[in-house]
Formats: sequence, C-alpha cells, structure tokens
Amino acid sequence: MSNLLEIKGVTKKYGDYTALNNVTLSIPKGSVYGLLGPNGAGKTSLIRIINQITMPDKGEVILDGEHLAPKHIADIGYLPEERGLYKSMKVGEQALYLAQLKGLEKEEAKKRLKYWFEKFDVFSWWNKKIEELSKGMAQKVQFIVTVMHQPKLLIFDEPFSGFDPINAQLIAKEILQLRDEGATIIFSTHRMESVEELCDEIALIDKSNKILEGNLKDIKRQYKSNVFQVGVKSENDESLLKELTSKFEVRPADFTLLADELTCNVKLKSGESPNELLSYLSSRGIVNHFVEVIPNANDIFIQAVKQNS
Repeated sequence: MSNLLEIKGVTKKYGDYTALNNVTLSIPKGSVYGLLGPNGAGKTSLIRIINQITMPDKGEVILDGEHLAPKHIADIGYLPEERGLYKSMKVGEQALYLAQLKGLEKEEAKKRLKYWFEKFDVFSWWNKKIEELSKGMAQKVQFIVTVMHQPKLLIFDEPFSGFDPINAQLIAKEILQLRDEGATIIFSTHRMESVEELCDEIALIDKSNKILEGNLKDIKRQYKSNVFQVGVKSENDESLLKELTSKFEVRPADFTLLADELTCNVKLKSGESPNELLSYLSSRGIVNHFVEVIPNANDIFIQAVKQNS
C-alpha cells in the first residue's frame, strides 16, 4: 500500500522546548491512522505542521508525492479539538461560506451541503445561529464543513467530543465510509475504544518522540503475552488448581464468569502449546471458557509509555 502522507525527520522547537524530535511517520492511502500519545506528547504540534499553521524547524512533509505547499490546503480537511464556528452566524450561511473558502463553487457547495444536511437530518437548522445549537448539534455542523469538499486527507482531533453514544456511533460510521470511499484519515483521540473500532494503523508519540508505529493487528501480536483465560467446571476445584499450578504458570483471574467454576489465567512458556493446555484441562473437567488474552489499544498505550519512561 502506498503512502498518502510522509513525515520525514520532523523536528519542532519552541525556544528551549522540543515539541517534536526527528519524527518520521508513514500514513498509508485509504487508511484510518491513529495518532496517539499522552497530553503534551507533540501530537498537536504535528497536526499544526501538516495544516501549515506552523512550519517544522527540520525535516519535510510529503503529501501524495509532493512537498507540502500552500496549494495543498484544499486537499486537507481538519476538525480541531477546539471547534471554530462563528457563533453569531447562521448555520447554512456559515457552511456555504466555509465551502467556498475550500474552493467549491457556490452551486456545487449548495448541492453538497444539501446532501450532508439531509443525511444527518439537520436541514431544519439551516437558518439557526450556531449559538442556538447544543454542543453536539454544533459538532455535526463542524463535521459537515470538514468533509464536504472531499479532501484527500482528513484530520479528526477528538471527533467524538460532545456527542452522546448514538451520535458518536453515527460519526464513527461516517468516518469508515469516508475511508472506504478513498479518503485517508488521521484520527487523534484519547478514547482507546474508538481506536479499536476505527484504526487500521497507529503511531504513538511520547515526550516528542515516536515510540511505536505500525498496523494495529501486527502491534497486538508483538505485545501479546501468551496468557489464556481459563474457566473449568470440575469435581474438585481446589485440587485442580493445585495440580494446574504444578504444571503451568497460573495467575489469579482478572475476569468473571456467570457459572460457579474454577477461573484463572494461565501463562504458557515458550514452546508450550495452547492445545496441550486445553487437552489437559479437558481431561480434568468441562472447559467452559478458554480465551487467549489479546492486548487492546489501551493496554499497549500504557505499556509502551511506561517502557519509554
């Protein structure tokens, strides 16, 4: 898969403070790319550079094979964490104005806005002022004006802020639809469950440095610990646990089951097969639960940041 955006050795300093230190990233075309990191890690500085709000001190940014230039502003849609709609302007008037700033002709802008306003069932808001809308309603308008010019690259910074679960799911569905239609999406968030749901690739920045990057599934494989959740119904749970502990590395259960049975975590050593463990358990009772523990994005985030510290 070719890359739409390449960040090459980007460094950004503010006085004596280094916000980004020789950061290199590759964002594949047609992907949702999670840009993750603790507060103050450097994510916002990088997003500002991509949007040409600020310039890097060192390094370069390549967009679709070309060095990033002012002409590429029309190729990018940016939804900032701090929303920027004019509160006293009417919704339709403002959306139309912003569409034309992105290079759309007035009639084409009206056509696209009609599509999105009907899709989100918000056409009744056209003549309302932004200040009359709830935060979630204003968020929908901001999302529409971000995507309506069909840019190659979309940057969403905490896009679910202010949304209830139903509308958050609506926006998540639209993000995936935009990806499927060819857009490349940078997705910055602290909601790790959204990373699990949406992201194909991730990068983790901490203390101005990239500490992790790659396909999310591949990274999960790297971080898995060969631990299995086990639930077994036996005639004597105490005896089984003692016997199990003598053969394998057993840890207390960090999960619950509805049935009254022996539960624990079992870590296999290098060379030990899950089939061996399952076969042994089956010979000692009824195995009702046997699941490999796969690290989620939150687990990986915490472990990687701790290791970097």
